Amino acid sequence: MSNRTVIVVWAQDRAGAIGRDNTIPWRVPEDMARFRELTTGHAVIMGRKTWESLPPKFRPLPGRRNVVITRSSGFVAEGAEIVGGLAEALDLAGDTVVIMGGGQIYSAAMESATHLRITEIDMLVEGADAFAPEVDPYAWDAAESGEWLTSSSGVRYRFVDYVRHALVRG
Repeated sequence: MSNRTVIVVWAQDRAGAIGRDNTIPWRVPEDMARFRELTTGHAVIMGRKTWESLPPKFRPLPGRRNVVITRSSGFVAEGAEIVGGLAEALDLAGDTVVIMGGGQIYSAAMESATHLRITEIDMLVEGADAFAPEVDPYAWDAAESGEWLTSSSGVRYRFVDYVRHALVRG
């Protein structure tokens, strides 16, 4: 059993949607600030589409080791390390790693995850095409559930942090 900390971080609407057309379908600056706080100084693992969805001026994400998973041989992501799969990314990334998307990477990472940092967005996104994995209540405890707050953009949100049940850790 590794002592690695694997944090999976996402924001989702009430139905679990995380994206539409390779974009985040809401603007919650407080969520972006929390993301920066959770990830700075750590390796971040993302899929190719997530990398491509980042504004070019933020690629690679500063103050973080950027690792991109893709099946596209020859893919180049300036300032990031390219790997073919999650296991390889985790081996490369060190003791504390943050999984930052997208949907396929989240699903693959749930087995390795030790912590979930979820921002719940109080809306339903029309036409959503990317979704978060289910949080299995038998595997996860809600360690901290924040109050509902209203973003400077007017959107209601709250932070919910989960830790894996001690009994479930393999």
